[in-house]
Parts: sequence; C-alpha cells; structure tokens
Amino acid sequence: MKNNITPQAEILFITSYPPRECGIATYSQDLITTLNKKFSNSLSIKVCALETGKVSYNYPEEVKYTLDTSQIASYTDLAQNINNDSQIQLVLIQHEFGFYKYQEQAFLQLLNDLTKPVALVFHTVLPNPDAQLELKVKNIAAACQSIVVMTKTSAKILMSDYGILRKKITVIAHGTHLVLHLNEDFLKEKYGLASRKVLTTFGLLSSGKSIETTLNALPAIIKQSPEVVFLIIGKTHPEVVKNEGEIYRENLIQIVNDLNIKGHVIFINKYLSLPELLEYLQLTDIYLFTTNDPNQAVSGTFVYAMSCGCPIISTPIPHAKEVLTKDTGIIFDFRNSEQLAAGVNLLLNNNTLRKSFRTNTLQKIVYTAWENSAVAHAMLFKSISDNKIQIKYNLPEINMGHLKSMTTDVGMIQFSKINQPDLSSGYTLDDNARALVATCMYFELNGEKESINLIYKYLAFIKSCQQPSGNFLNYVDLEKNFTDQNKEVNLDDSNGRALWSLGYIVSLKDILPEAMITDAISIFEKALPSMKAVKSPRSMAFAMKGLFYFHKAEKDTDHLDLVKTYAKRLLLLYKKESSESWEWYESYLTYANSILPEAMLFAFLMTGESIYKDIALTSFKFLLSHIFNKNGIEVISNRSWLLKGQKAARFGEQPIDVAYTIMTLSTFYKEFKDEEYRKKMEIAFNWFLGNNRLHQIVYNPCTGGCYDGLEETHVNLNQGAESTVSYLMARLTIEKYRKISNAL
Repeated sequence: MKNNITPQAEILFITSYPPRECGIATYSQDLITTLNKKFSNSLSIKVCALETGKVSYNYPEEVKYTLDTSQIASYTDLAQNINNDSQIQLVLIQHEFGFYKYQEQAFLQLLNDLTKPVALVFHTVLPNPDAQLELKVKNIAAACQSIVVMTKTSAKILMSDYGILRKKITVIAHGTHLVLHLNEDFLKEKYGLASRKVLTTFGLLSSGKSIETTLNALPAIIKQSPEVVFLIIGKTHPEVVKNEGEIYRENLIQIVNDLNIKGHVIFINKYLSLPELLEYLQLTDIYLFTTNDPNQAVSGTFVYAMSCGCPIISTPIPHAKEVLTKDTGIIFDFRNSEQLAAGVNLLLNNNTLRKSFRTNTLQKIVYTAWENSAVAHAMLFKSISDNKIQIKYNLPEINMGHLKSMTTDVGMIQFSKINQPDLSSGYTLDDNARALVATCMYFELNGEKESINLIYKYLAFIKSCQQPSGNFLNYVDLEKNFTDQNKEVNLDDSNGRALWSLGYIVSLKDILPEAMITDAISIFEKALPSMKAVKSPRSMAFAMKGLFYFHKAEKDTDHLDLVKTYAKRLLLLYKKESSESWEWYESYLTYANSILPEAMLFAFLMTGESIYKDIALTSFKFLLSHIFNKNGIEVISNRSWLLKGQKAARFGEQPIDVAYTIMTLSTFYKEFKDEEYRKKMEIAFNWFLGNNRLHQIVYNPCTGGCYDGLEETHVNLNQGAESTVSYLMARLTIEKYRKISNAL
C-alpha cells in the first residue's frame, strides 16, 4: 500500500504532570497516552511540567522542559527555549488560575512572547467576573490562537461574560475511559462487598468535596437500606496536607462516630491504580458528587463515574446541569442532606429505574471517550496550524476478544447489550457465516491454532442450518431451534452469504485441516441446486464470491455455468436500470451495495468476458461517487434508501457497509493497482477510528467490539455480532497492506 510518510509534528503540553498529584496532571497524562495510541505516526507529544520551586519530581521521558511557576526568569527562559526549538510546532496549555497566581503577569508575557501557535484549555471558567478577572481572561484569550473548554456552558460564559468570539472557542469534553463493563456481582464479591448496596465518591480529599453532606444523609438511607455502604476513595489533596494536615479527614471520621454509622462507611485512603478505580466504579450502585463550589465547570471524577455507567446524584455544578437529565441522574441543592437521602432512597429502592439510569448514562457519555477527545484535539492541532500538521491514524492491534466473548459452544450470538452477549437474541446464519470468513482471514494471517476451533464451530453451525433440500435457514434460538422468523423473512441473501463463507474456507485448503475442507465442500455442493433459481441481486453476488473462491481452490469448471447465469442476470438488471446519470443495477442504492460490482469483477476473472469488467468498473465508480465526499465516507443510510432521482438520506451509517466497501476496494486494487482504490480503503477504514461525520470512534479498542451504528448525534453503543465481525473483516483486509504502508 503506497503512502507518503506523515512527518511527526511535535506538540508541547504546558501542564502539571505525574508524579505530581493533581487532577489536571492526571487529565494531561490520560490525553497524551491516548493521543500517542491513536496518532503516534504523525504526532510527537512532549511536556513542559509545572513546578512551584519547592519540589521537583522524577518525570517520565516525555517531559522535555519544566517551568518553575514562582520565578519570573523561568517564564522568560521557557519562551526562549520554545521559540528556538525547531521541533515544536504547536503549544497546548492546560490552564488553572491557581498554577500562576504568584506570577500572572509573567504567564501573560510568556503567551505573548511565544512565536508558535498556542491553544489554551481553561479548566475553570467563572461567570459574572469582576473587571479585573474579565480583563485577565480577555488578555489570555487574545494571546492564543484557540481556547478550549469542556462544556457548552463554559463556552457560553466566555462569549457572554468575557466577549470571546465563538469562532475562537472549541468545546472538547473531559475524556473518559472505555471499560469492559464487568459483572457487578463478581466485582462486589472480589472487593468484599457482596450483598451490599454501594454508594461511592472519589478524588483527592478536601473540604470543598463536602463529604459531610453524604454522611449526614446516611442515617435516613440506612433506615430504608440497612445493607448500604459508602466508599470514600482517595488520599487527602497534597496541598491540603501541606497547609492543614489531615484535619478534614479527621473531622469526617468524627462525624461517622457521632452518627454511629461506622459499619456503613469505608475510607480507602490511598491512590488506586486506574484499573482498580474503574472496577470500584463499576460495582457502584450510585455515585455521589457533592462539591460546595457552584462554579466548578467540570470534574474528572464525575465523568469517570459516568463512563462506568454509574447512576449519578450531584450538586448543580454547570457540568451536572448540562449532562444529567431526568433519564440519567438526580440533581440536589448544595449541602442539602435531606434531598440527597431522598434521591438515594428513590434509586436504591427502584432497581428498574437504576438500571435505566445506568444504560442512559453510558449512552450519554460514550462520546466523551478519551479516544474521541484525542480525535478532537488532533483536528484542533490541524486547524490552528493552517493544515501544516497532517493527521495519520494508527492502526489498532487486531483484537479477537469480543468475537470470542460473543461465541458460545453453538456459535456467535446475534446481539449484545453494550458489550455483553444478549443470549435471548439467539443466533443467525448471517453472523456465523461472516464470523467464519473473519476467523479464516485471521488464521490466514497469523496461523493461531485457537482459530481452528472457532472455524470448526462456525462451520458446524452453518451445517446445522442446512436443510435436506440443500438450502439454509437463518434464525436459531438459544435452544438451537429454528424460529418463526425463518417463515417471515426472505432468506436468499443468507443463503448467498453461506456460499461465500464456504467458498472462502475451501480457498484455504492448503493451510486448513483436510477434514474441514471436505466437510465445507460437501455442504457447498449440496447447496448449489437450490441456489440456481435465486434472482435476488445480493444473494447472487454473495454466491458469486463463494463460487470465485471455490473455483480458485478447486480449479474445476463445473460451476462456471452458474456464474455465467448470475452474471447475465446482473447484466440484464444493469441494462434495464442504468442511464447516463444512474449507472446501477437497481433503481435504488440500499445495503451491501459494493458486493454487486465486486461480483461482476469476479465474473470477469472467471469467464474472461470483458463486458463484466467494464460494468464492474463503471458501477463501482458510480457507487463511490455517492458514498465518498470531502469528509470521508458516508455510506447509504439504513433509515431510507437512496432512490433514483432523489437525494440521499443522512445518518444511520452501519459498519457492515463500510466493511464491504473496504473489501471491494481491496479486490479492485488487487486487480487494477489503481492508487485511488488504495487511498479510499484507508479513508474508509479511518471511519471506524473517528474520521467520520461525528468524529467519534465506532471501533471500541477496549473490548475489541464495534458499535452498532453511527446515528444522527451519537453512536449506538451496543456491540453486536454483525458490527464486530464487519470491523474485523475490514481490519484484516487492511492488514494485508500494512507492511507495505509502514515501509513508505
């Protein structure tokens, strides 16, 4: 795969940074980690770590500079170093007023002295500023190319209260971690909390957290739910310890003793690793956010809890009012323990409502994944550099984990609830045929022996769906019974997909067990007679793929008559429907469109008849013109097909159509070596990684699953079989070209 190397653009973060214990330090590290995972081929992230002069740290290798925020000379030296550093192309500053409170003028001078583009992230945006604060913020904004805030509320305040122009402001939500969503009961057992209803809060402890509000509410909560336990997770803030010691924590312990609730409160007074923290949040029944600060724009603890699906009860900070709705959480007044207790009791005593909140919360927060934050930041870097910084997405490692978790002893389950298999949805021939193709592709690439067992399983499922007449049924319930859906739905396409998968497995006869190939050939041969009468365009096209792969392996001509029959039928459809402005086989574009020109190309490769090649090229060019645009790829919406003479509907893009397009592009590129096909393969694959209409990931690298679709404003966070296998087929197709691409 030919491709130009994208030179790495060095971005310098000016921020507090671990091992310094600070929320912004953790935020910056999480963002940098994800930027490196997604864009290390095109971005090099370095750090200028903030210090106070009183203490220095042993930093990781990405820290290139330090800034002593208490010394004027340190600001001057840093500006000079950045300006003279030819590698640095852009500066991103994480801003909190407290960082620069002793040298505000020196900080402003630093901004004005920098000759590189500067973006600044305001972590605090205060409404109704006095004249001094308003001027301070205006001066900071004037010295920067772009201002980033984390909520729409903060953006509105900057515009209305500070007069900052909207075009200068970018809203990028605080990132959240993708999680595996492990079983709640399992986690409670693991942490010694079995049979307990768990309330949780976490973060560096200080009086501003208002933990006492929850403690004072606990007696009323315990009265209704004696099994309740409140986890207070986190060390005391280092600055608080430095100035006050552990007075606040000791006061909380005294309140616990005075209220006689010691058996219902657990202090976890330590730093938890991220995996451990996320597990605690996943076992939490309700997360409590009780800050005293009405101007706290956003909280990392708040969004971490949401990413784990925690129902939230919160004081009315701007972020809570923006994110929490009647379907996702409860807001109560500052320091109002009675309201807090009422909210907790409502949720603890209504399992249905609590579960509904959990699902709705996950859907609400999915767009804030760190991966999406990284995409948004990369787009910002590109924009404020006047496109001098070019972004190249990294290829994720191939992860078969979710495919395996969706597979039982019988086959692959059809649907999932988030990333957990929905066993009630049963199985389909469609999904298991595609899973067979994907697993064969995976085995072909790396020879993993475990894949053989999966291939046997999917092949056995296909065989179990075959009827005495040779045709296949599609829908199977958990007890392995065929369902009534088989009577209600046209199964021609499913039968075509079965032939595709069987032909593909036969094409790998040199590397797969002989018994497996013999079985596949037998099923394939038995199915052919029932397929001769099929006239559904996509069913014929899928069958032609299977016949192509079968012919490739067996080298016989017995089945060429069926290929010619199908090709002639598609040719007649094309001649009937096509015109100068509509070069297609039907009067509409629907689903799996690319399979039709691909089938015609296969017909040419098997028969040598050039008319099939000509129509394959023409119709594929027509299709590509309707699904690729300046923003990337937008496949035909599943909400409404594109009818001849009408405009395409938008939204409702599904992974399967993107995957089929990539596979067809690969077929055409292999045959014609046209670089446009190769480029479009990369563009289309990046759709999964965030280069799409919503700039959100569709592939979930945490689970190895793929979200079920790109809707108007969000992704469908369920990760079913069709979407997951579609992504894997696309990723495995791209893998064939990876070595060449990386070498160029």
